[in-house]
Amino acid sequence: MKQTTFGKTAEGTEASLYTICNSKGMRAMVTNFGATLVSVFVKNRNGEDTDVILGYDDVADYQKNTCYFGAVVGRNCNRIANAKFTINGVEYQLEANDNENSLHSGSNGTSERFWNVISCTDQMITLQIEDADLQQGYPGNAVIQVTYEVTEDNGLAITYHAKADKDTVFNFTNHAYINLNGHASGSVLDQTLQIKASHFTPVKDGKAIPTGELADVEGTPFDFRIAKPIGRDINAENDQLKYGSGYDHNFALDHTGNGVEKVATAYAPESGIQMEVYTDCPGMQFYSANFIQGQKGKGGVIYKEREAFCLETQYFPNSVNEPNFQSPITAAGKDYASKTIYKFSIA
Repeated sequence: MKQTTFGKTAEGTEASLYTICNSKGMRAMVTNFGATLVSVFVKNRNGEDTDVILGYDDVADYQKNTCYFGAVVGRNCNRIANAKFTINGVEYQLEANDNENSLHSGSNGTSERFWNVISCTDQMITLQIEDADLQQGYPGNAVIQVTYEVTEDNGLAITYHAKADKDTVFNFTNHAYINLNGHASGSVLDQTLQIKASHFTPVKDGKAIPTGELADVEGTPFDFRIAKPIGRDINAENDQLKYGSGYDHNFALDHTGNGVEKVATAYAPESGIQMEVYTDCPGMQFYSANFIQGQKGKGGVIYKEREAFCLETQYFPNSVNEPNFQSPITAAGKDYASKTIYKFSIA
């Protein structure tokens, strides 16, 4: 494990950047600010190191990270309708930061604070943060951990653990923006994607809150059961695509519920890099980076819309309020655990 400085926050606190790697040369970089994933380097078909993660060069820019590049998002990722929910008869009010709704738990979330590094090896790092009762509005004093591991089969495994002293919502994801040709290579619309999902959760007009139904992907632009270019149907005449200005929807994964399973495969014909996604989560948000607007990223590169994609494993959006969806509530004293693996190869 290599540790280097990663600049200072606006308040003058110095951040660190940690590099973990395997024996084959794959490496990942993580900062203790937000436990944020900064870079993932893999070999392309020509054997060249390729950083497939969009991000910034120092911590100061991550403080202004409105796109959530590489962020660990919690306690609840995605949206909660009307920024409130009820557990055990008690209503909890959150910050309404997305019109009247809560998005990614509001300000001062897990992605905006420093985490403590509690263990590290050459291939693995575990970071921890503590939340107070009612921090961001969520019940329970909580201890939250995330572990990044670069495996020998060129996987990046991300494992979450959390425990609280009250029944609470735990629903974490990593908001990595991925471009399999490299973070500075432009559009991803010719990169292919396959998602193991027969249904998705349509959203209400302009609100990005699911209607509560599971819609069949058959005959729609949301049918990724067979791999196709991301851009093939992205501009189709479809109300759901209009609502998100492209893809920004949760897919109900065809998952047996028996642990970590393969749920998606992405591929870049230009670089030859393939990425498989494995998870134990019931859902995955596919976001085609429709709202990146001239973000200045690593090396001074200007990132634009649809120059990356996100595959965010999760409980369904607004699942805490939607009885038809699997509940994200973890009982007091019980351990929340979730694992997602992004596995890279040449195809």
